[in-house]
Amino acid sequence: MKSFITACLFFITALQVNSQVLDPVKWSGEVHKISETEYELVYQADIDDHWHLYSQNLPEGGALPTEFVYDSIQMANNFKLVGKASESKSITKYDKVFEMDMIFFDSQATFTQKIELTNKDLESINSEISYQACDDARCIYKFYNMTFDLTKAKKVSESEVTFEEPQEEGLVVKQAETDSSEESDGLLSIFFTSFFLGFLVLLTPCVFPMIPMTVSFFTKQSKTRGQGIRNALLYGFFIIVIYTLLGTAVSALFGSNAMYEFSTGVLFNSIMFIVLVLFAFSFLGAFEIMLPNSWVNKVDQGASRGGIMGIFFMALALAVVSFSCTFPIAGTALLDAATKGGIAPVMSMLGFSSAVALPFALFAFFPSWLNSLPKSGGWLNTVKVVLGFLELAFAFKFLSMIDLVLEWHFLEREVFLAIWIAIFGCLGLYLLGKIKLPHDSPMEHISVGRLSLAIIALAFTLYMVPGLWGAPLKLISGFPPPLTTNSESPYGVGYTKKQTTQLDSKSAMKELPEGAHLGPQDLIAFHDYETGLAYAKSVNKPVMLDFTGITCVNCRKMEEQVWVEDRVFGVLNNEVVLISLYVDDRTKLPKDEQYESEFSGNTIRTYGQKWLEYQQTKYNTNAQPLYVLQDTEGNDISLPVGYTPDPLEYYNWLVDGVKAFKGDK
Repeated sequence: MKSFITACLFFITALQVNSQVLDPVKWSGEVHKISETEYELVYQADIDDHWHLYSQNLPEGGALPTEFVYDSIQMANNFKLVGKASESKSITKYDKVFEMDMIFFDSQATFTQKIELTNKDLESINSEISYQACDDARCIYKFYNMTFDLTKAKKVSESEVTFEEPQEEGLVVKQAETDSSEESDGLLSIFFTSFFLGFLVLLTPCVFPMIPMTVSFFTKQSKTRGQGIRNALLYGFFIIVIYTLLGTAVSALFGSNAMYEFSTGVLFNSIMFIVLVLFAFSFLGAFEIMLPNSWVNKVDQGASRGGIMGIFFMALALAVVSFSCTFPIAGTALLDAATKGGIAPVMSMLGFSSAVALPFALFAFFPSWLNSLPKSGGWLNTVKVVLGFLELAFAFKFLSMIDLVLEWHFLEREVFLAIWIAIFGCLGLYLLGKIKLPHDSPMEHISVGRLSLAIIALAFTLYMVPGLWGAPLKLISGFPPPLTTNSESPYGVGYTKKQTTQLDSKSAMKELPEGAHLGPQDLIAFHDYETGLAYAKSVNKPVMLDFTGITCVNCRKMEEQVWVEDRVFGVLNNEVVLISLYVDDRTKLPKDEQYESEFSGNTIRTYGQKWLEYQQTKYNTNAQPLYVLQDTEGNDISLPVGYTPDPLEYYNWLVDGVKAFKGDK
């Protein structure tokens, strides 16, 4: 659901980006003088709401890091850098799009670079900042020139020096500052997810039989109906208190974000894998996991006291006795919430315990409803076995995280999917009665409910099968390893990549036009505008400018999900000349092609800067992707479009542009 909402936001925002140049980060700087030869260059970034500026220390394959570049000639003759620039506190979160931890700043960021002068007469230092910033729907790549006037440096003492040893790669300081509305939505999501898991626990053989027994006890032992209702409500309240205190203890023990740091490591994922496998086998009937009897006896002694304390110990007895059923579910929910930091564990246990306590309160108010409850029986064990299969499936998610981190490459996408297909296939067969497990009751017929669950499990199994052939499986996006981890075949087992008709694939490299490359989906693409335009003239085809980026997520989505659609691919392959201009290409321009920009005043040194400025000056936007159709003279023949996830809409835009080029009406 979250992925669907994000996609909608991307689409809505794409309709707006063509009308403005985005500038979400404002830079300022100052100089601190430590001694006659030592200075600090302080970069201050003010970041617009809902935007993120990325750290200098990012893993490969993610967003572009912030970089500070100094004139090599000036630096060689006048000063040297002392270490790497230090950073203010950053935020680290797992990004589902990049499928890795991303390190970024909200609101403000400060970078401090210590330098040592080799020429005491130096008066100023020139630097260039290159950076990427993203919000929930867009990313921009920009560069900014800054000059530090050493003659106006603020003198500071050694004790006031802000320079610190830079953090090592991947070692960052985390903080729990997030957008308030986003945090609120996240807490509500945690609450309702845990609330649903609490309802699942009610259907287990450890808890379900206790509902009528406990409610009947309160109604029969109390002198009045009102007293029985009060005691049952108090019992439910204590259930909430006990579990919520557990969440509070975890939150206090691990702090706001320590659990998140722990969760990204191999140790945590190994523990979770082992625990889930053990409890899955327990649910499937291999063995029983129970707390020591001495613990249970002590709780029972407390429950026999009567009064309010007696009711409290009865609630505690429920938590202890039902441990084997509740722990794998409540524990998973609690640890998942703990990785998010803050009060998330408290909110998780509040939702979980509220669901567990709710039936005790409702049946106390309406005791006649007890007669409508189904009788305990073999169906309870079926619920427990189903949960066991689900626990086993989720266990492999944690194992896949270990595989990705350690780069073992043994549990890659097709292997993971094969395991899930086997697990859910067995679940479907179990529900149909084709597989028997210990403690199963004899089954003369299959109920409608059980048959419905079997159909769902088998349908889900069949849904995953095309994933072995490269299908994206959007329904479970985020659970299997990414498509790029397929080892048997880069595009899935038995998958044949689309072949362009412009060139014979065996001799493609020999027949490529001069200056062309094989781009996304092996389409012929030019990376230089003038070269591509000249080729378009020679073949009399319109040009499609593709303003893109190496780290542009939406660009990859368009190439992998829209461009591969047959009709779209056919137009891109046969009807237009593709010119892909990468605005974050850091390849240096030849010295004689570098120039001072009249638009921004900055020095254009790289190809990416050149194409970014062209996009800004011509189309008044710096957001990617941006697609433009032009004739062979470089004149636009239709309105540009941005991120367009609907293949039919994108195809119609392409066809209308081609018709306009050919003069068709």
